[in-house]
Amino acid sequence: MAKKQQQQHQVMQQVPSVGGIRSSFQSLVALLIAILVVATIYIRQSNEQLFQYWTTYDKTINGLSSSCNLFAGKWVFDNRSYPLYKEKECTFMSDQLACEKFGRKDLNYQFWRWQPHQCDLPRFNATALLEKLRNKRLVYVGDSLNRNQWVSMVCLVDSVISPTFKSIHNNGSINIFKAIEYNATIEFYWSPLLVESNSDDPISHRVPDRIVRVQAIEKHARHWTDADYLVFNTYLWWRRRQMKVLWGSFESPEDGVYKAVKLPRVYEMALQTWAQWLEVHVDRNKTQLFFMSMSPTHQKANKWGGIKGENCYSETEPVTEEGYVGDGASPRMMHVVDSVLGELKTRGLNVQMINITQLSDYRKEGHPSIYRKHWETIKEEQLLNPKNYSDCIHWCLPGVPDVWNELLYAYILEL
Repeated sequence: MAKKQQQQHQVMQQVPSVGGIRSSFQSLVALLIAILVVATIYIRQSNEQLFQYWTTYDKTINGLSSSCNLFAGKWVFDNRSYPLYKEKECTFMSDQLACEKFGRKDLNYQFWRWQPHQCDLPRFNATALLEKLRNKRLVYVGDSLNRNQWVSMVCLVDSVISPTFKSIHNNGSINIFKAIEYNATIEFYWSPLLVESNSDDPISHRVPDRIVRVQAIEKHARHWTDADYLVFNTYLWWRRRQMKVLWGSFESPEDGVYKAVKLPRVYEMALQTWAQWLEVHVDRNKTQLFFMSMSPTHQKANKWGGIKGENCYSETEPVTEEGYVGDGASPRMMHVVDSVLGELKTRGLNVQMINITQLSDYRKEGHPSIYRKHWETIKEEQLLNPKNYSDCIHWCLPGVPDVWNELLYAYILEL
């Protein structure tokens, strides 16, 4: 009997009391709350750091206050002075970007003006730019977002040139707009990864297995060697975990050596090849160099307080919260650009960063969405769910890329 009582006593000692369970539960809840608070603070600090990062790169422009950061500001609705041109009146508008033509009814995206905090962005003057470009070449080099910006620039100057004194010519990867009276050209060269790749064909470039030759750029670069103004971008086509690199040639692919290289290392390898080419071939007394920071996408509406699973489709207003940071751009890839441009500067070659990332991140409503020409037939199931074929990458015109060009204009005019 005594032994049985002893066993029962031992069991009772092993079973925790109700008070003990409650205490443990309260401790667990307190721990989870503490973790949540720390995580929230960390995310907020990270976003603040990203916001500061995306609004840097400003350099003093003659005629503007030395404290003026053109990239930190807000969007102001201005239907008196904007848009700077009308979609229907731009002779060379692209159907991929002509949102009004393809049925978009809310046109407020055309009326937003970028307002820096400490100064005013110089208003675009097409005649002044063309005078600056007289007998010169302005060449955009990169992917379809740089082409988006090129179309914007062509539309910005189009209205001040009479029809008989302008022309446009497409020859493979290069598109040339010529202002005949000024003997000036505004050009776009398709080179989405800057270095050679199997996506270099301007028409048939969507391939399932993307391959780059990270040490080869001359095939592209010879087309823009003697340009007076070079505006580069490359980001969109690098958005994957890794890229297959070819050491060899596309003419004899079976003789080459292939290796998958992870991001951002493969991006860095390509930019280093680009930088080495610039250092050797650019005439520093003639050519001015620019690099556009990454254009953000708006694929996840929950990032700006929308419904999870939605995207830019049906958006009609910009994000108004200053300091908003989405996830449509990659800080670690921008750090690579920072590093490469910094190395070039130490060797005496300046490439001016035009930081469009943060200001564009606010503009979730500025994309074509479904209002564009579709190069492929839209399937019935897609029509039932428009977000699935919405373009939340490129930008309607008139729109956000006009501001990119206003920023570029401010630098060109003062160089």
